[in-house]
Amino acid sequence: MSRISRPLVTTVSAFALAAAGLTVTMGTAHAAGCSQSYLPLPDSSCTPGALNPDVTQDTIDSTICVSGWTSTVRPPSSYTTALKKRQIAEYGYSDTSLSDYEEDHFVPLELGGSPTSEQNLWPEPRYDTGTGYTSADKDTVENKLKTAVCAGEVNLSDAQNAIMTDWTTALSNLGLS
Repeated sequence: MSRISRPLVTTVSAFALAAAGLTVTMGTAHAAGCSQSYLPLPDSSCTPGALNPDVTQDTIDSTICVSGWTSTVRPPSSYTTALKKRQIAEYGYSDTSLSDYEEDHFVPLELGGSPTSEQNLWPEPRYDTGTGYTSADKDTVENKLKTAVCAGEVNLSDAQNAIMTDWTTALSNLGLS
């Protein structure tokens, strides 16, 4: 019987993952690179979005519709800054100034997005990258969607789906613009 040491298995696994276009970081497979071609949206293969299971249509009156609730779940900047540094490299941005990016929750906390999942966080450029949109534009959409959800004009899951599909058209697709 042949004995294969753990480092060899790990090396073989890393080669298999690399052949599949993936890399291993701290035991987790990540896409080898994230595309900027989807801007002002994140690359869905890197940032597909993730939800907070504590926020549902039934819990909105005790979660997202409570003033200040997002501050109770927002991750510390020590977490988001370290993640932003790594993700700026993964997205291949030539501008690596941290202040030029917002570590954005793709599904915003205001709509029940996961606070800490890497699948829901990405380095969104604060400035217009040639798309006609900035991170401030997305923030405006997020706030309008939250207001509509809390007013009972839009179902939470419809707002979440609209923002994950394309935040630039979410308001019009829901009849809110």
